[in-house]
Amino acid sequence: MGLRKPKSIKHNGKRLTDILDAHEKFFRGRDGGTRADLSGADLSRADLSGINLSGAILRNANFAESDLRKAKLPGADLSAANFHKTDLRGADLTEAILPGADLSEAQASGIEFFRCDLSNVNFQGAQLRNVNLRLANVNGAKFTGADMGVAILRETDLQGADLSGVDLSTTLLPKGFTAPQSKHKTA
Repeated sequence: MGLRKPKSIKHNGKRLTDILDAHEKFFRGRDGGTRADLSGADLSRADLSGINLSGAILRNANFAESDLRKAKLPGADLSAANFHKTDLRGADLTEAILPGADLSEAQASGIEFFRCDLSNVNFQGAQLRNVNLRLANVNGAKFTGADMGVAILRETDLQGADLSGVDLSTTLLPKGFTAPQSKHKTA
């Protein structure tokens, strides 16, 4: 079974395509535009690649197992959104608001998380290669088992983030930050 198309999805009695059209008008400053409010929407298993939801309200939305490759989400409110096993490769989440979001096992390589609120986000088992987390708030975020190869963490306060079990050998870390030493069993 494939992914659902936007024209087949409804939220609060409106077709998703109509909501997206009105949001595009809003984003471009045209008459008849309305900011998309998809709070609590079920957008799971949907093909949303390349979608423009810049500045949209998406609190508690369910994007689990969806395709959001190259989506435009800068400044979007994604508080407590579910991105479990979602493909977000190449998406732009600059300055997005994601406290409490679930990105466990997400494909999130190449994402721009610059200046995002990622407090208490679950990144467990996520693919986070080549992501930019500069100036992001990662307090309380869980990165356990995430692949963070070549990630940019410069200018990021890592205090309060759980980086246990993460290989940081190719990660650009903040000045003065020392990665926790991995514990080796001795015979």
